[in-house]
Amino acid sequence: MLNDKKTILKISDWVKGISRHGELIIGFIDSINLDQEAVYLIVAESDNEELIGKTIPMSIKQVESIPQNDTKDVAQLEFLIDLALSTGDEAWFHELTAELNLKKQAVN
Repeated sequence: MLNDKKTILKISDWVKGISRHGELIIGFIDSINLDQEAVYLIVAESDNEELIGKTIPMSIKQVESIPQNDTKDVAQLEFLIDLALSTGDEAWFHELTAELNLKKQAVN
C-alpha cells in the first residue's frame, strides 16, 4: 500500500504520524485494510501515554515510514522486548532477546 510520500507500507514496518487528535504516534503496522486505506498500528510511543501498547487505526495518509536502524542500543532492545511481551509476539521476543544477548556478549 502506498502512502502520500509514495512509500510502500507493509506489515511490521515502523511508522510515525499525527493522529486526528494531534498526537504524535510511533508504532509498527500490525495489519492493513486496503478497502479503507488504513493501517492498524501497535503504538510504541505517543504524546498520549494511554495509547502505548494499544492497536489503533490510522489512514495511510497520516503515517510515514521510519527508516530501519540496524543497530539498536541496549535500552532500545529492552524496550522492544517489553513491547513484544505485551503484544504476545513470541517470535519477535526471541529475535530481540538473541540480539540483546549478542550485544551484551560483545561488551564483555
